[in-house]
Amino acid sequence: MSAYSALENVLKEILQAVKPVPEDWEKRSRVIDELRRVVESVESLRGGWRRLQLIPNARVPILKFESSRQSISCDMSIDNIQGQMKSKLLFWISAVDGRFHDMVLLVKEWAKAHDINNPKVGTFNSYSLSLLVIFHFQTCVPAILPPLKDIYPGNIADGLQGERITAERHIAETCAANITRFRQDKFRPVNRSSLSELFISFLGKFSDISLKASELGICPYTGQWEHIERNMRWLPKTYAILIEDPFEQPANSARAIRMSKLTRISEAFRMTHWRLISANQNEGSLIPTLVRPEVSQCIPKAPVQNPTNSRRYQSHPPRPKVHRSKYSTSQAQHQFQNSRVESRSNNTSPQRSILQNRNQGQQIWRPKSHG
Repeated sequence: MSAYSALENVLKEILQAVKPVPEDWEKRSRVIDELRRVVESVESLRGGWRRLQLIPNARVPILKFESSRQSISCDMSIDNIQGQMKSKLLFWISAVDGRFHDMVLLVKEWAKAHDINNPKVGTFNSYSLSLLVIFHFQTCVPAILPPLKDIYPGNIADGLQGERITAERHIAETCAANITRFRQDKFRPVNRSSLSELFISFLGKFSDISLKASELGICPYTGQWEHIERNMRWLPKTYAILIEDPFEQPANSARAIRMSKLTRISEAFRMTHWRLISANQNEGSLIPTLVRPEVSQCIPKAPVQNPTNSRRYQSHPPRPKVHRSKYSTSQAQHQFQNSRVESRSNNTSPQRSILQNRNQGQQIWRPKSHG
């Protein structure tokens, strides 16, 4: 079995393990219902929530807490319209190509497995990882996604000025029209890369990120690497790496990354890339490189992992023995997903896409002025 075909099978199995199941959506809905009751009566906080932590000095002040009933961690902010719009925009972008959603899930799980998805300790937050996937899809050949300026030609933060309902409607209509235009472009080259090919090229693209970060910024708005010194908006350079927030320019979505962690981040990309393209890899030996031990329980081909040793880099990692779980795949997945306590927003309930198949011509559609 080739490296690509083995990896393709493993990635599909990982997706089955990490994709939300109906029970996840039901739990989140119950958390939202609990929050409504909290708002109605502060007294309901007694016994219903735990680990409350107020972070007032964040760019957007948030209250972190965990539902004792559902065991779900939440970050709650008040009237954060920009955060809501960013979530919607990522959801709309996923309508362009289904591989985007799958890649984001795979990349986040891989980053957690290598301890580089925790802004509290100076590594990536999940939003910046999503932007890296967008950038990869913009810069692969042929491109899968357009520069985000072709979806919304402006700064979302500026576009939200004025009456909220009117502003949101204009942004939604603009994005819908331009996404439809892009999808209906019959002359656009089609990228038919498999998930395994996209995942390997993603790792390769950022394997030297510690070197590039000193001179180049990642700009999903233009879909290009940009020289930092030529962009006055990004100066002075006081950050380890720059991933510009395309919806709130020129904010750096990766501002939490510390210089001391950048080498480790680059090494995670480089070593994983090396392992995936190496010969004699089988499906069982690939899994510890891509997922956390608790997720590997959901994958029948996964070997027994030592949670500590599985995250150490080795030049020639030993080939682990194949371990068959005493649980079925579905039982293990159910057990894992019921026990997950992840730092996700409490407003992650399913959304209905507003993207509709409208024929708006071949021009980029811009929002009307709304004062």
